[in-house]
Amino acid sequence: MDKKVFIILLNYKGVTDTLEAVASLENINYPCYEIVIVDNDSKDGSLDLLKEATFEKHHVISSGRNGGFAFGNNVGIEYALNKGADYVLLINNDTTVEKDFLNHLVDSMEAKENVAITTGLILNYYDKLKIWYDGGEIRWDKFYGYHTNEGKRLNDVTLKEKEITFATGCLMLIDCNVIKKLGPLPEEYFMYYEDVDFCAKIQENGYKIFYNPKSIIYHKIGAASGESESPFAIEWNTRNRLRFMKKYKHKLTSLKYLRLNIFFYTTRGIKLIEYIFKGRNDKAKALIKGLKVRR
Repeated sequence: MDKKVFIILLNYKGVTDTLEAVASLENINYPCYEIVIVDNDSKDGSLDLLKEATFEKHHVISSGRNGGFAFGNNVGIEYALNKGADYVLLINNDTTVEKDFLNHLVDSMEAKENVAITTGLILNYYDKLKIWYDGGEIRWDKFYGYHTNEGKRLNDVTLKEKEITFATGCLMLIDCNVIKKLGPLPEEYFMYYEDVDFCAKIQENGYKIFYNPKSIIYHKIGAASGESESPFAIEWNTRNRLRFMKKYKHKLTSLKYLRLNIFFYTTRGIKLIEYIFKGRNDKAKALIKGLKVRR
């Protein structure tokens, strides 16, 4: 357990959540870690509040602008690399953790060969027996990151360690040597799909992702960006799924890629009609904006 881990928390107008996350992380029993808090230009006094509340125990950095999830985390990653980190841990600021969660992530990284990312079990903060993430896979037939057993109860599933193809950016321990070789998170997405893209990239370069359910954290689902069907989420999920599809279309034959596009635009059209019928013009406009963006 002598590997130095820099834990990166990205804050954007979420000081209360961030400070709760910090308090939880301060109680972990991993012996060699530092906490880095990056404020993504909240413009609500967050930076000063975080510096004051952490009493200079931790590193608080301003990203300078709200460039999105990957941009803000990359500011923290750059700081960690410059300070000699062995691993960086990306973890959402709206989470709390079990005391030994990081030990298990590092153990899995050390025990397995050619592993670039390890992740763990993510449970619902408000219902701690409800699963949000039990490992994940990139579904190349639909081009998104799928959460195994999402919404199921802990008692109804069998947890097991396994190699996976998708680790959510909510909890991702990354080997710094891989970042130095392949680069940090892709910044073209702003929000959503940067984690899917990064997982695809590292696997295309021969690395693996490993899931260890002994590593447990609790996530306030939707706290960072609103509920999954909010206008913000609708716009950015639509926009970035299209970007991801175009970037990795080589994963499918031309015919399968054509069928995927037909399916995608047909289902988005049905959604658009549904939103209009229900009088949800805010959601309809968000969907149209996501579809109109140039890829």
